[in-house]
Amino acid sequence: MSVQDIHDDVLWLEEIHDPAALEWVQRQNDRTETLLVTDSLRRIEAGALEVMDSTAKIPMVSKQGPFYYNFWRDADHPRGLFRRTTWDSWAGESPEWEILLDLDRLAEAEGTPWVWAGSRLLRPQYTDGQWRRALISLTPDGGDARRVREFDLTTREFVAPADGGFDIPVAKTSASWVDADTLLVATETGPGSLTSSSYPAQVRRLRRGEALAEAPVVFEVAHDHVQAWAGRDHTPGFERMLAMDVIDFFRSVTYVFDDDGRPVPIRVPESVEVSVHKQWVLFRPQETWRHQDAEYAPGTLLAADLEAFQGGERELDVLFAPDPHVSLQGWSWTADRLVLQLLHDVSSEIRILTPGTWESRPFEAGLAHHSTSVWAVDDEDPDEGDDVWVSTSGFLRPTTIMRGTLGVESAEGTAPRTIKRAPSFFDESGLSVEQHWAVSADGTRVPYYQVGPAGLPLDGRNPVLLSGYGGFEVSRTPAYSGVIGRSWLTRRLEDDAAHTGGPVAAGRTGVYVVANIRGGGEFGPGWHRAALKENRHRAYEDFAAVAQDLHDRGVSSPATLACSGGSNGGLLVGNMLVSYPHLFGGISCGVPLLDMRRYTKLSAGTSWMAEYGDPEDPAQWEFIRTFSPYHLVQQGGVYPPVLFWTATSDDRVGPVQARKMAARMITQGHDRVWFHETLEGGHAGAGDNKQAARSHALSFEFLWRCVTGTL
Repeated sequence: MSVQDIHDDVLWLEEIHDPAALEWVQRQNDRTETLLVTDSLRRIEAGALEVMDSTAKIPMVSKQGPFYYNFWRDADHPRGLFRRTTWDSWAGESPEWEILLDLDRLAEAEGTPWVWAGSRLLRPQYTDGQWRRALISLTPDGGDARRVREFDLTTREFVAPADGGFDIPVAKTSASWVDADTLLVATETGPGSLTSSSYPAQVRRLRRGEALAEAPVVFEVAHDHVQAWAGRDHTPGFERMLAMDVIDFFRSVTYVFDDDGRPVPIRVPESVEVSVHKQWVLFRPQETWRHQDAEYAPGTLLAADLEAFQGGERELDVLFAPDPHVSLQGWSWTADRLVLQLLHDVSSEIRILTPGTWESRPFEAGLAHHSTSVWAVDDEDPDEGDDVWVSTSGFLRPTTIMRGTLGVESAEGTAPRTIKRAPSFFDESGLSVEQHWAVSADGTRVPYYQVGPAGLPLDGRNPVLLSGYGGFEVSRTPAYSGVIGRSWLTRRLEDDAAHTGGPVAAGRTGVYVVANIRGGGEFGPGWHRAALKENRHRAYEDFAAVAQDLHDRGVSSPATLACSGGSNGGLLVGNMLVSYPHLFGGISCGVPLLDMRRYTKLSAGTSWMAEYGDPEDPAQWEFIRTFSPYHLVQQGGVYPPVLFWTATSDDRVGPVQARKMAARMITQGHDRVWFHETLEGGHAGAGDNKQAARSHALSFEFLWRCVTGTL
């Protein structure tokens, strides 16, 4: 059946703070909470909150000068603490922390429920050699819009504007230090200052005491691009100003400012990602790059001397070339080494390169079916510049943090030693991790991870939760989650007194599955681009193929398989709801895109046209409409139970898409549709651990009851 434009009779729900819309939200919240908030949910919620608030978690730090900084939340500090310590203290069993900012006290004093959004410290060369000042970003509701304020690290107080302190009002802002009295600020300053994607179109150089609107514009991009960015590179000996014109999610132009303050582009195709470090410039093409007499595949990493390249030399060194099994996920620098993060069939691999010769060697720290990351502790530290953190995690292995040194004179350096181990939050004994491959509709093999009991009975009577994303080159890799472990993997059917029989066999525990579908980045840019725009259906076919493979293998049956996803993953499971309802027994759809006709008119939607297409173009709407759940849902359709959840303060996707989809389905007469909306939390759906635990519990409880026949 072809999809036709529909009469949108719930447009009024797009008025986010309209009293009538909020009254509708409250009615739906009450209905959902009446169904789900039981003793069973409270147990799940308490278990999740215990994980999130645990004081035994690793307080991961970032080194700036002599101190190690951390942001921390727990039961006593739900909004969080910005704090720091020394290495000797952090490496011990009970670190002693200097509290710099208590957000709970700040929220109480100022009457605003502030949510942490990051810090940026001023380098000591601009003061008296000490780390004295920082820019603190806070959001009033967990959204992307933030207030940026100057903070004194010695007095542990904000610097008042009356005393010359920087204070940028709430907006979608990026701000960074030029020197002690100057910032580069990209923010909203009136008409013409934002792009159609709702992000800054201008960067201003703001001097202390100067009005923001009067600060000169130093960089600007077109209104129909995504955003403008600029920052100063403070690397000793390589100080310079850089800027970026973000055209869309996958195209950009990087600039280096010359001595006269003019931005000079690094001339490569817009689809080539550019990264500048010291004398080097790295390139990673998103599409095949024909350069000089060579052709470089998407996902290749190349290097050149920046000054020579800008001067006209075009010789490139190949640092990494992808193959069908290995992809480049990212890179980082130490003082004298380049670290490459790779995936080999969705398992981590690390390689260490020596700049200049680009000699490469493996870093022996990875484990099969695990995620391993290696990055510099502080690449500018004169004594520890080649020290690295090594973080390893797996579905059944809590995070381990190690520290080692990459050798300058020797190839081996200092082997990493374990510094901290995260606690186990659930009983992993008797559980196993398996990787399987499904075959999609076009014959492509699609990997997925299955986590569940070893020796799982293959009779289709297990409670299975399938998760996926499939967009924006985001990779889903193995990771430990105490919340999933407690809420699903170790939940046992007989624990539910209300169970009176159903599709899941008594005594079974949950199975958790992660699908590595196209649209993601697990196999590099080609894996991502295979599901763009008119090929979007491939991501959904891949996910459906994984679901079918679980059924065919006897892990699940349609009645015992649930799926969940958020944001682009919400669009994914929304398409499962309307196009593959026969495969699932329950769906949790969070902070989703669903109305693909109007997504570019809502919140930051215009910025995603490179991923989905432009619905205002009739030719593109013809394929977009085929994955717009809001237009595909039918009054006479038969759909599994679905929970839509979102946040009023989400200023990225916005709450209105979930609202409208739920309202449309309810109006059509579908009675197994529930909706829940929190006030705070932005796109994450939660402003603190308590809110996050409730959101997780609602989703897990809903899906468990769906697949066990107790809804």
